Amino acid sequence: MRTITTVDEMTAARGAAPGPVGLVPTMGFLHEGHLSLVRAARAECETVVVSIFVNPTQFGPGEDFERYPRDEENDLALLRDAGVDAVFVPAAEEMYPPGFAEWVEVRGPLTERLEGEHRPGHFRGVTTVVARLFRIVRPDRAYFGRKDAQQLAVIRRMTADLSLSVEVVGLATVREPDGLAMSSRNVYLSPEERERALVISRALGEAERMVAAGERDAGVLREVVRRTLELAVAVDYVSVSDEVTFEEVERVEGAVLLLAAGRVGGTRLIDNVRLEAYSGLHAPQHEREGAVWRMGMVWPAAREAGLVSGGRSGLGPFATWGLCGGAGAMFGRRVGSASTGGCGRTRGSRCGHTWRRRRRRRGG
Repeated sequence: MRTITTVDEMTAARGAAPGPVGLVPTMGFLHEGHLSLVRAARAECETVVVSIFVNPTQFGPGEDFERYPRDEENDLALLRDAGVDAVFVPAAEEMYPPGFAEWVEVRGPLTERLEGEHRPGHFRGVTTVVARLFRIVRPDRAYFGRKDAQQLAVIRRMTADLSLSVEVVGLATVREPDGLAMSSRNVYLSPEERERALVISRALGEAERMVAAGERDAGVLREVVRRTLELAVAVDYVSVSDEVTFEEVERVEGAVLLLAAGRVGGTRLIDNVRLEAYSGLHAPQHEREGAVWRMGMVWPAAREAGLVSGGRSGLGPFATWGLCGGAGAMFGRRVGSASTGGCGRTRGSRCGHTWRRRRRRRGG
């Protein structure tokens, strides 16, 4: 594994690298969420580059730029073990040389709501540094986590607007076994604060169960989540938004995002889940990201996952919702995946949906 610190050296290394080239942009202090992106890049790309750069331009006044956790030695060891080919670790002066004025900004509702409202200037810093990384590394694919769902949408918008030939790949949020979304900032939490932080994933999970039970009113879902969060979190926002435009929706129809942000003690945390409501038995093929789907999960698996209790009363011969593929990460394990039908990214087994429907056709 090669460690590169200058733009000139990175540019030269890219010129000699066999393609396709995959880039995983990070700010370091790596955890399993980052490593899941690295593994995806390793599986799909001939050359894998990881950047480690704590980007000062995406932090606002009073935010945690100076104290953001850093451990470059451990990061490099993890990346070496993961089979990364090159790690780009530039200084701020390399990314923003004297006289730098090439700011990249996506304007409009997509960047003005939610994180854009609560962190002014944040997205301009993100799009500027990502555009610069894309131009330096020239990746064929770039990998990002869906925990930062709005950021992912902004990067996709920027990439399209600038006609950059980079495939932006979004992958499922990775969670701790107790449901807490993995984040480098989790290290800030005291034991008591970490316990309080679990209310976020639990509140989002409750909204998922409500949708599975038939609730479609986004206002009701927002209110339930907000009231739950307020027991332990200083809430910034709770939103049910279109997953492309991030405009607020009034009803859950098709796929939408439920997003929440707030502070536990002095630590700001964000999280989201995808809510889906379809009429009939058939939903569209799963997206690459590995989403939460609610079509025909085998009842015993649902009960084991802690999603339901008791019998099947009122739900017909099989549950009309559930988890497939990467969504199992929400509960610290994978519930199932499909060899056909596009559930998640693992082949060679059947998810509850596929198995249950096939068994029913056979009269079982």
